[in-house]
Amino acid sequence: MNIQPYVFFEGRAEEAIEFYKKTLDAKVEMLLRFKECPDSQPGSVPPGAAEKIMHAAVKIGDSTVLMSDGHCSGNAPFQGFSLTIQAGSDAEAKKLFDALSVGGQVRMPLGKTFFASAFGMLADKFGMGWMVIASPMESK
Repeated sequence: MNIQPYVFFEGRAEEAIEFYKKTLDAKVEMLLRFKECPDSQPGSVPPGAAEKIMHAAVKIGDSTVLMSDGHCSGNAPFQGFSLTIQAGSDAEAKKLFDALSVGGQVRMPLGKTFFASAFGMLADKFGMGWMVIASPMESK
């Protein structure tokens, strides 16, 4: 079984994908625009959204995150969840945290905790919540 997050950027998916390509070395595996939908039902394409992303599969590390512009409302209220990145080292955690936080909001600065050598939380410039963690402590 594999769980994949499906994230709706409400009109900013292409910008988000480009940002994640730069900051996380993300790779686009598939991208479909609303205008490419072969059998769109009346009302299924938001007005003026022909060039917007209907569906994309983006590989980040070993995970695939599915993305869309959704209804293109311009407001993506990412609430109740965060995406978590397991970094290979504290230095990698810092690099990822710093890159993701550009234009966003640090919710908990990256630092050592009782459960990890490096852990921090932020919302990126799209409002997406991220937790970056390195070297989780072994449970006893």
